[in-house]
Amino acid sequence: MKAAVYTRTGDPGVLELVDQPVPEPEAGEVLVRMALAGVNPTDVKSRSGDGSPPPYGWQIPGEDGAGVIEATGQGVDSTLVGERVWIWEAAAGRAWGTAAEYVLVPSSHIVLLGSAPFEVGAVLGIPFLTAHRCLTVGELMPRHIDLGSLTDHVVLVQGGAGAVGNAAIQLARWADATVIATVSTPEKAQLAAAAGASHVINYRQQDVVAEVRKIAPHGIDTVVEVAGDQNAGIDIEVLGPAGVVSVYSFHGGSDLRLPAAMQLVPPNARWQFVSVYQVPAAAKAQAVRDVATAATQGGIRVGADAGLPLHFYPLAEAADAHAAVENSAIGKVLISASEELPV
Repeated sequence: MKAAVYTRTGDPGVLELVDQPVPEPEAGEVLVRMALAGVNPTDVKSRSGDGSPPPYGWQIPGEDGAGVIEATGQGVDSTLVGERVWIWEAAAGRAWGTAAEYVLVPSSHIVLLGSAPFEVGAVLGIPFLTAHRCLTVGELMPRHIDLGSLTDHVVLVQGGAGAVGNAAIQLARWADATVIATVSTPEKAQLAAAAGASHVINYRQQDVVAEVRKIAPHGIDTVVEVAGDQNAGIDIEVLGPAGVVSVYSFHGGSDLRLPAAMQLVPPNARWQFVSVYQVPAAAKAQAVRDVATAATQGGIRVGADAGLPLHFYPLAEAADAHAAVENSAIGKVLISASEELPV
């Protein structure tokens, strides 16, 4: 089989297309023939480095993807062979990632895709599980997202054109929240609106605090925050009683200062930091179930019409796919791992 592999960390050029034997699944594992692999910023960060080898001496990158089960290991239902699935956290603590023609993955990390397209399955993992966590950690927010579960809730998505921002908009709107998204350009505003945002604010042209207060005079229930270090002042001003700022990323640094922090005491406000890899097991299992339900019910869409342009790269150009993510490609970067499985 062909696989994108790196044996030392560094720039995208450390990725090489190599031939490897097709592995056999061991107990509790499945072998998935990949159709599409998603590329996330965390894949890029794991590959970047000072030239030192990865933990296992070699690494196939990629946590997310979609494909067809080719074989099952001991203890896994053999009738799953032939099923279309999506994969989450394939490479967490393992050398096997999704940027290959085949991937070994624990059976607990595959989810039936049903009739949804492979490109939908390939985008679901890290971005949507992160968004789910951001939307469910607030004191007033439900732990389970479903149709109507966020009715009467107001969500502010900072950075509505990013992958996690798009996921948060789609999940929150599917659950009937009022969603306000911030963006930096008119083009990104179109993407956030296409994803389903109820209101879109261009933070370079508009006063975010003033606009949010017009839309939500009683404040925001949850802020899904892409720039925790830069937007703290805005978040303080717009947060409602018992509201939460769910910070999953920082821009420009990792220092967080809360100006006028005493304003946060009377409303019992909360700052919650989110790393999808360390989410408690029960919460992550609920996220997987909820995201799967949203996907099978048509609540998750992909493509420019859904605010998530797709950028396809063949497996031989995995380095270019990683470079595209490093250069902040708008939308979702996908690696086509198979020429025979239709997307």
